[in-house]
Amino acid sequence: MTGGAGFIGSAVCRHLIKETGTEIVCVEDHAKALYLILKKGLPGETYNVGGRNERTNLQVVQGICTALDELSPNGQPHDRHITYVTDRPGHDHRYAIDASKLERELGWRAEETFTSGLAKTVQWYLANDWWWSPLREKVYAGERIGLVNVG
Repeated sequence: MTGGAGFIGSAVCRHLIKETGTEIVCVEDHAKALYLILKKGLPGETYNVGGRNERTNLQVVQGICTALDELSPNGQPHDRHITYVTDRPGHDHRYAIDASKLERELGWRAEETFTSGLAKTVQWYLANDWWWSPLREKVYAGERIGLVNVG
């Protein structure tokens, strides 16, 4: 298993899990949408950028694990690392975007699906551990954040 699979397989797949809905859009699609808005959007108008890819946190983590099973198999399913945790206090239950105005008025649509975008993202992390490994070692070790210890 490469360093990337160790990071993604054991750190990301361990932490999230709540049925919170999140809108997922690939960064390249988002950048293309922003460029289109800059070039053709009307001044003062608001355009929401979304990929029609709303998923729960669990679906995102399962997707990461599936991509790792395909791209960096290690003999066992990566989803064995999933641990269910309680939600953070005050955590939003849904992040949804209605991008229909952007689609209708400017003709934009996301090119990546959830599966294709996630596969590209996992591939990037596997190939670029030089980028994230120092952060993992010196800044964020994978511990759960966003909770307050009282007492």
